[in-house]
Amino acid sequence: MTSSAVTTVIAEPRSGTGFLPRAEFQHLIDLLAEDGRTVIGPTVSDGAIVYGEVRAVTDLPVGVGAEQSPGRYRLVDHHDARYFAYAVGPTSWKRFVFPPTLELAQSHRDEQGHVSFGPVRHEIPKMAFLGVRACELAALGIEDRVLLGGPYTDEDFRRRRDNALIVAVQCAEPGGTCFCTSMGTGPGVRGGHDVLLVELADGFLVSSGSEEGAAIVARLGLADATADQVVEGSDQLVAARDRIGDPVVTAGLHDRLLAKLDSPRWAEIAERCLACTNCTAACPTCFCTSVSQRSDLDGHTAVTERRWDFCFTKGFSAVALGGNFRPRVQDRYRQWLTHKFATWIDQFGTSGCVGCGRCITWCPVGIDVREELNLIAPPPVLGTEAQAAAARAPRTSVFHVDAVRPETHDTVTLTLSTPDGMDWSRLHGEFVMVSAPAIGSIPISISRRLPTGMELTVRAVGPASTFVTGLERGAEVGLSAPLGHGWPVEAAHDHDVVIVGGGMGFPPLRPVVDEILAHRASFGDVHVYHGARTPGDLLYKEELAAWASRGDLEVGVTVDRADATWLGRVGVVTQLFDHARWDGTKAIAFVCGPERMIQATVSTLAARGITQDRIFISMERHMECGVGLCGHCQMGPFFVCKDGPVFSLAQLGDVFGREGI
Repeated sequence: MTSSAVTTVIAEPRSGTGFLPRAEFQHLIDLLAEDGRTVIGPTVSDGAIVYGEVRAVTDLPVGVGAEQSPGRYRLVDHHDARYFAYAVGPTSWKRFVFPPTLELAQSHRDEQGHVSFGPVRHEIPKMAFLGVRACELAALGIEDRVLLGGPYTDEDFRRRRDNALIVAVQCAEPGGTCFCTSMGTGPGVRGGHDVLLVELADGFLVSSGSEEGAAIVARLGLADATADQVVEGSDQLVAARDRIGDPVVTAGLHDRLLAKLDSPRWAEIAERCLACTNCTAACPTCFCTSVSQRSDLDGHTAVTERRWDFCFTKGFSAVALGGNFRPRVQDRYRQWLTHKFATWIDQFGTSGCVGCGRCITWCPVGIDVREELNLIAPPPVLGTEAQAAAARAPRTSVFHVDAVRPETHDTVTLTLSTPDGMDWSRLHGEFVMVSAPAIGSIPISISRRLPTGMELTVRAVGPASTFVTGLERGAEVGLSAPLGHGWPVEAAHDHDVVIVGGGMGFPPLRPVVDEILAHRASFGDVHVYHGARTPGDLLYKEELAAWASRGDLEVGVTVDRADATWLGRVGVVTQLFDHARWDGTKAIAFVCGPERMIQATVSTLAARGITQDRIFISMERHMECGVGLCGHCQMGPFFVCKDGPVFSLAQLGDVFGREGI
């Protein structure tokens, strides 16, 4: 379950998200073709799902999936109408941007013995890649860094990448060999696409990721997706992530692997490995090549040709004087594995693996790279510091539901009290883990601290949060609390304060307002801004009105979409700043909401003069353990559950807003 410093998963429709009925999917293919693009997508051929030309929906693997395990691949009939209900197959998009063979240059010798040389310039077709998964987008990104971002730029690759439009699809059916979660590359699409599809039972959520993609989406003329449809798509992604798990511990893997160059396990693998190159041929990031020449019969004209090559072949490491510096299979397997997961990082700054699992599925003898990594370079046993952190794991206490107050059609505020008499209002922390038998644990932000308990404002999104919102007075629930670092309200003493909450990002900010009002004389001017999707989604309406009537703080409210009853502001929350008269050089800001809203707000606040060390934000990440051990919420050098969820912008540095961190 994705978690957040705000509450549980917040699946709000993104701006521009439309719905394409399944019966109209051909329209998308036709639009791409009308633009002169060859549409490349999944097709069924020779018992596998491979990428080839797609002209009609009937070319797609309708209702077809694939069962995968080490050394095994079988197509299966899903008995439904879905087009993308499969994990990746043996081919990758690499072959279309970095072809298996490519003529590089021509040379010629005429009758007088004069020679000439010249490049071969290829006509690059316009292509549209249909059905690109998150791991495959990551693979294309790795190829970009290798072939465009390094000391050598591959001009042919650049032209092919420039001519390729990416229609990504959110993964809902991971295979049995996937481990993208361990590599941080999926299953959720994070960027690098032009159009994003989320396949539902009756159609597709459609959104854009670039200007070119936005133009295509606009031409489709779609109706807006409903909140229920967006939630369905979000639930699919959460389920896919849970199915994959986290099979490889990558923290410290670089050093652990390079420390095991003499491990006896390399020889054990070599007893099974056929050095057949299936793993490298199927890999979406391997870029090794060899160059050869072929000539006509009289030797007057020759063509220099580049072709894929693989470090598993014996000739790959042969040298001119007759030697071979990797003569054994174990040497070649070690080279491949240590390059992918260690020295690739030294060369290009990232791992060379995206966790797609192709190398596992298509290995004839079923060698599982996940197993080998954990055997060769096992993760360390919990040390003293980790054991101490585990010992600090929060105790679960039983809380009673004292009151349930509806806020909107899908959101309630629960008042909880604990029987042990602890004063929770003075404990540091920003969120709690709420648990119940057969439901599991979910993180929820504290929306008000009370002397013997707290209030939690929860929106029903998935099964767990729906259960919590359905609790009645007198019910009991387990809470591990309090966790994380909360808002540093004391830092705002003698400063003006700007509080900005978007959607369900407003409940975590409510305790900040409570603290300021309880010690009003300690703060300067106070400005509270709340934005919601619709008037029906506004939270704490009576409290907002009461705060506004006090006269000693400004309250601004806006909605993205108005209805017939709404007479207030319409627009994004940052538009509330347009006529504000506060001086940013004297202010401290607290911001919470969807990450894109936070980014826009931060930019606006910075333009008003609030420096990074005076902007505090609450970050959303997947959290399960609450103490920084499970690794799900790692964000660069930080663990959001332990180091956050509240950070200053200066603390995050360039981690904030960076794709894929």
